[in-house]
Amino acid sequence: MSDEVRTLAGATVYVCAADGPKLDGERAAVDVIGCSYASRPAVVAIPVACLAPHFLTLSNRVAGNAIQKFVNYGVAVAFVGDISGAVAASKALRDFVRESNRGRHVWFVADMAELEAKLATQ
Repeated sequence: MSDEVRTLAGATVYVCAADGPKLDGERAAVDVIGCSYASRPAVVAIPVACLAPHFLTLSNRVAGNAIQKFVNYGVAVAFVGDISGAVAASKALRDFVRESNRGRHVWFVADMAELEAKLATQ
């Protein structure tokens, strides 16, 4: 698989390949932003399969630092896939996901259909 550009709800979405490099920190986030830049996406969709194993452990700040890069570069990001196990195991992550999903720049969605529905309401 390779990264692709899709249109969902009239918005350009850069979709990272599920078998692509792991998002394991700030450098990886900048790499994704750079790869997506030419398509000028409304949002970058990153499958949860691309998240490093420790990404959702908020205490290590990997997710926060990576997400901050997307925000700094003005690129919205959606993490696509099931993270229910991690959310159930961490109140901090549950709160972070809930607050992120209320905003316009960082989302956690179950699948591309949910991302499309979210984009349709923006």
